[in-house]
Amino acid sequence: MVSPPLVYALLLLAFPLGAIVLFSFWTQNFMDVDTTFTLNNYREIIEKPIYFALLQRSLFVSGTVTFVTVLLAFPVAYFVSFHVRPDRKSLWLFLITIPFWTSYLIRVFLWKVILGYNGVVNTGLLNIGLIDEPLTFILYNVNAVIITLAHAFAPFAILPIFVALEKIDRSLLEASQDLGESKFTTFFRVTLPLSMPGLVAAVLIVFIPTIGDYVTPELMGGAGGKLIANMIQTQFLALNNAPLGAALAIVAMLCVTAISLLFVFLNRRYLRGRS
Repeated sequence: MVSPPLVYALLLLAFPLGAIVLFSFWTQNFMDVDTTFTLNNYREIIEKPIYFALLQRSLFVSGTVTFVTVLLAFPVAYFVSFHVRPDRKSLWLFLITIPFWTSYLIRVFLWKVILGYNGVVNTGLLNIGLIDEPLTFILYNVNAVIITLAHAFAPFAILPIFVALEKIDRSLLEASQDLGESKFTTFFRVTLPLSMPGLVAAVLIVFIPTIGDYVTPELMGGAGGKLIANMIQTQFLALNNAPLGAALAIVAMLCVTAISLLFVFLNRRYLRGRS
C-alpha cells in the first residue's frame, strides 16, 4: 500500500532534485552540454563575489520578511482565536484568505501602484504635507521587495499560528492566573510556548519560499533589489548556462536547509528549557 505514493513522491520530488544535483556537476557551452564531472560551477560560485553578495542579500530579505510577517501575523491569529466568537471565526478566516482570490502577479503590480513615485503613498503624504517630494526608498529596492513579500505571505503565517492557538487548553490559562500569574506572564509562560509549533511552521512556510521568489524582486527590486533566484533564472534562461544555475540552486537550498534545521534545533532547546 505504501509503494504507489512512494513512487509518486520519488517521481515528483526526488527525481527532479536529483537531476538538478547531477546537472550542477556538468558544463554547458550554448546548446552543447558536457557531461564530464567537474566542480567548476561551484568553484566559480566561490571565486566570484557577486554570487555570495546575492545569496547574503537573499538570506537577509527572507529573514526580514519572515520576522516582520510572523510578528504581525501573531496578534491577528491571537485575536481571532481568543477574542472572536466561535461562530464568527470562520468568517474571519474567510476574510484572511481573500488575497488568495487574485493572482500573485496582480498583487505585485498593485504594490507598484501603491509604492510608486506618483503612487498612493506618495500622493497621500504630499497632500497632507508630511513630505515635500515623493519618497524614493519605497520602490525599486530591497524595501519594496520586503513589503510586497510580507503582504503576500501574511496568510501563510496567520493560519498555522491560529491552528496552534486553537489547540491550547483554555483551562491551562485559567489555572495559571488562579496561581497568581498576570495575563502578561501567562502569555509568555503558557500561551507562547504552547503556540510554538504554529510559530515554527509559520517561520518555515514563509522563510523557505521567499528565498526562491524571483517575480517580486524582478518587478519591485530594481537594480539593487535582485536576489539569488533572479541570478538562477538569468543563468537558465538568458545566459543559457543551466549547470551554473543548478549549482546556484543547490547552494541556496543547502543554506536554507542549514538555517531551517538550526532554527528547529534552537526552538527545541528553548522548549526543553521551559519544561
